[in-house]
Amino acid sequence: MKNADNQEDDPQDQDDELFEHHRIVVDKGQSLVRIDKFLMDRLSNVTRTKIQEGIHLGFVQVNEKSVKPNHKIHPLDLITVSFPEPPRDTDIVPEDIHLNIVFEDEYLLVINKAAGMVVHPAFQNWTGTLVNALAFHFKQLPHMEGNEGRPGLVHRIDKDTSGLLVIAKTEAALTHLAKQFFDHTIERTYWALVWGEPVDDQGTINVNVGRSLKDRRITVAFPDGDYGRTAITHYKVLQRFRYVSLVQCNLETGRTHQIRAHMKFLGHPLFNDATYGGDQILKGTTFSKYRQFVENCFKRMPRQALHAKTLGFVHPVTRKNVQFDSELPDDFREVIEKWEHYVKYN
Repeated sequence: MKNADNQEDDPQDQDDELFEHHRIVVDKGQSLVRIDKFLMDRLSNVTRTKIQEGIHLGFVQVNEKSVKPNHKIHPLDLITVSFPEPPRDTDIVPEDIHLNIVFEDEYLLVINKAAGMVVHPAFQNWTGTLVNALAFHFKQLPHMEGNEGRPGLVHRIDKDTSGLLVIAKTEAALTHLAKQFFDHTIERTYWALVWGEPVDDQGTINVNVGRSLKDRRITVAFPDGDYGRTAITHYKVLQRFRYVSLVQCNLETGRTHQIRAHMKFLGHPLFNDATYGGDQILKGTTFSKYRQFVENCFKRMPRQALHAKTLGFVHPVTRKNVQFDSELPDDFREVIEKWEHYVKYN
């Protein structure tokens, strides 16, 4: 059974839905080594973190049994690696899909992605993605190791998040931009509408985030630092509307669902973020007039209220700092106007 967000349920409860991707019989002369190290050497374009996470989630089995990352393999062991999505090649089908191009030169382009568009093909979203559109508009975009099937992409934003993305058009540009992301020197500003009013006008959330140990579909904060990866979000309150607030978030790191998980940890989930509980009335009364108002806002903006507003980086060829800004999409802007009107007259 798949959920509404096109993500899979916990594979440990859905073993019949796993698809085998790799089957490896260990050589007779193989020395005793940890399975995560062994798979690092045998599987191309897969990080150790991803392998260890797959082992924890039961995607990796030795002789049909789940193991731990420190398990030592033996000669003639049978190792299977399975995932919830079926194996698929990395061929991209070009599709004539409109792209909102903010800037373009011979080395890169900056795109303002609409909410609802998936960035790259994945399970249940093999077509209609940004990458399918890029394959149509640009016949040859560069790949990096580990980036097969995602030509030109150096970063991504969630399907229902709108805003700016940079795409590399040459291998040199891709490498240079990727290093800037790795070094956390890219400037990224998001605008988010969140439930409630943060106590401080501005602050920094320096709390590890990682996949939930109970529900792998979501990212959660680990304040004790015992799990997850370093994640840093700087925030500033732009407007307060009594029940919700418009907040600017600047990413120092770029983890999956970082802003969504950090704001929930702060006690202020994103407005209408169904994955993180923001699609419920979390502040205000339950009176019918107010409830109807909030539900009307949800209908106008049926997604999490998050927009990648600005993007700044060093141009990979000119070496000049470039900065790009984008207007809020209509649904986001109109919901803010609705809240401005509501708190003014109620």
